[in-house]
Amino acid sequence: MDSKKYLEDLSEIKDLMQKSSRCISLSGLSGILAGVYALIGAAVAYILVTNSGSPYLILDGYIFRLVLLDLFLVAFLSIATAIFLSTRKARKNGEKIWDTSSRRLVINFLIPLVAGGLYILIILDQQKYGQTGALMLIFYGLALVNASKYSLGDIRYLGYTEILLGLIAALFPGYGFWLWVIGFGIMHIVYGAFMYFKYDRI
Repeated sequence: MDSKKYLEDLSEIKDLMQKSSRCISLSGLSGILAGVYALIGAAVAYILVTNSGSPYLILDGYIFRLVLLDLFLVAFLSIATAIFLSTRKARKNGEKIWDTSSRRLVINFLIPLVAGGLYILIILDQQKYGQTGALMLIFYGLALVNASKYSLGDIRYLGYTEILLGLIAALFPGYGFWLWVIGFGIMHIVYGAFMYFKYDRI
């Protein structure tokens, strides 16, 4: 009997340690909405480019700036939605949204993401557009994998998927746009739905 109680106590201590070292208030619904934003943004970008008079997805001048603005709006809405829904979830569960774990999560997520973003801006300035979609997917996937140890471990699987899609896009740059749509749009919706039904509807 004492041995059984001892094992139960150890299990409870382990659970508490995992909760204290991980940010577990991420909302699955925010992943779904991020995917929806990405699909809408991709549709807007596609319309802008195809109506520019060029038969190819080549970005230049005014259209280029509009597409960049479109991407920034998608990123802003996704981040704002994630912060809002995750904060609401944390308050509902009586958890802190900004603590040591969430700070580590943000730092580990931003390091590869910012480095990748700066590199992409550099090559865009050099008018090298072919690998942009692949690089976005790869660096975003690396950011997710890097941050997963401070959040729900399932996030790393989304990261692996994004990296794989990025590598495929690098092999077949002509399909980079559509692989971007799959990675940032469809995969976010699939992953967000999985996380929502696994964690949020408890």
